[in-house]
Amino acid sequence: MTLIVMFAAVAVPGPVGSWAFSPNRTPSAEYFASVEMAASVRGPVTTILPLDPYARSAGVLDEQMTLREPDFVAQPLRVRSKVAQPTVKPAVVRKPRWRLDGNISWYGPGFYGKRTACGVAMTRGLIGVAHRSLPCGTPVTFKNPRNGRVVTARVVDRGPYVSGRQWDLTGGLCRALGHCYTGSIYWKLGGR
Repeated sequence: MTLIVMFAAVAVPGPVGSWAFSPNRTPSAEYFASVEMAASVRGPVTTILPLDPYARSAGVLDEQMTLREPDFVAQPLRVRSKVAQPTVKPAVVRKPRWRLDGNISWYGPGFYGKRTACGVAMTRGLIGVAHRSLPCGTPVTFKNPRNGRVVTARVVDRGPYVSGRQWDLTGGLCRALGHCYTGSIYWKLGGR
């Protein structure tokens, strides 16, 4: 029984201190301001001030006033000054050189059907390469020194996670190069 009384006291709170105007209570005089008006009408006069603050401002236009738009002075268009263009000097373009990496491996089984770090679906035929820091989609060209095959692939994953290795070929790339073992391979950034 005591428990029911406690729940009832919590569920039905009493007055907390807020109040509303009631006929028994007289509002404070600070809520009202006295207004004196002179009217030519007999009887009580009621005045309602406009709610728009603009109507009460000193800048209100009367019916006798005329609104004039400001005069804008048309300024002439600016003409861009001509700047001397630099002369183009012929330069030598260096093609990327082949670099030999003696410890390249491949990966794939166990990852097929999953997504790579770059969001590509890992399949048996995916031609791609894993690198730790190159941006996803960077083209890299590989050349197998044993058979001369050259294939360009894009970075599609992060890795390898074996110390001393820089590249991990996907299963599709290792079959295309004929390099499905750990060993030496040439590589260069960019396409052929």
